[in-house]
Amino acid sequence: MGYYPEEIVEPMRQDILIAGFEDLRTPEEVDKFMEKSKGSTAVIFVNSVCGCAAGAARPGLKIALQQAHKKPEFLGTVFAGADIEATTKAREYMQPFPPSSPSLALFKNGQLVWFMPRYEIEGRTPEELAEVITQAFETFC
Repeated sequence: MGYYPEEIVEPMRQDILIAGFEDLRTPEEVDKFMEKSKGSTAVIFVNSVCGCAAGAARPGLKIALQQAHKKPEFLGTVFAGADIEATTKAREYMQPFPPSSPSLALFKNGQLVWFMPRYEIEGRTPEELAEVITQAFETFC
């Protein structure tokens, strides 16, 4: 059970799921996602109810996925404040970075290779974020 009512979270959750992300709601689902993505590239998006998630992170991520030539093979998402245990598990894979929501983590062969915390998301437009995310995809995927 999370801090936020599901009726508030669900539209924000669906906003990223329609872009092809796998919904990771339990620690076991996070571990399975990371296991199956070994040997390839994967991204985990820590979704959030905050304005920078809605106004910049989700739209910027969707733009990057549309425009990047190279993309992660696996797309997963946890929802901070809603899927608390799953988010905690995902953040274990994102160490040494402190918890941040929203945030974006890119993995290659099961290893964290790139991370974008909230402070790098705030104050940017979706297009600016898409450019940074696209560059990360092109570099590591």
